[in-house]
Amino acid sequence: MSVELGTEESRLAALCALAQQTRELMDAVALTDVGEDDLTAANAALAAVNERLRSVLRHTPQPFEIAPDGTLRHLGNAVTGAANPHALPLFIEVRDGGVRAEVVFRPLHEGPPGAVHGGISAMILDHLLGQAVAAAGSAGMTGTLTVRYRRPVPYGTPLVATAEYTRTEGRKTWAEGRISLLDGESLVEATGLFITPSAWIGA
Repeated sequence: MSVELGTEESRLAALCALAQQTRELMDAVALTDVGEDDLTAANAALAAVNERLRSVLRHTPQPFEIAPDGTLRHLGNAVTGAANPHALPLFIEVRDGGVRAEVVFRPLHEGPPGAVHGGISAMILDHLLGQAVAAAGSAGMTGTLTVRYRRPVPYGTPLVATAEYTRTEGRKTWAEGRISLLDGESLVEATGLFITPSAWIGA
């Protein structure tokens, strides 16, 4: 059993490394200024890689699972999944009353010229708010998300994203969060209402 576990963990590590290489590829595609010949050659090489990877496919991304260290992980998550090229990935630290993550957005996340797309900021905050209520023992699905954009969010700059549980009423739980500069200046703020599905209660 230990050999099988080690083999699967090794495969997952290779998958996460491939996802990171794919992130770097995505950045390179977004920023490259090479000539047509290089673009054509790269396209052919990627077509061959895609064909190889598609030879064996899953129906869904990597699911929630228990890691060897006993923690819950979701390698396929769009925000935190190390095996999902779409993810930053975001590494979240749970603290008393809330969660915290250091964030550096990439040019790939641009919306307005020189700034991060507002939808990307909302996605990060939605996830952090959800993690905050889960850490408080009131896990739920997003019911509403209210976002206030105070200043453009820069990419390529170290930022801090935080969220805190605020209150619970029955199956409803609220949380507040923000993305800030390192000096504490708030750039984007959000409030979220999360609903605990009745099927989760007592599960």
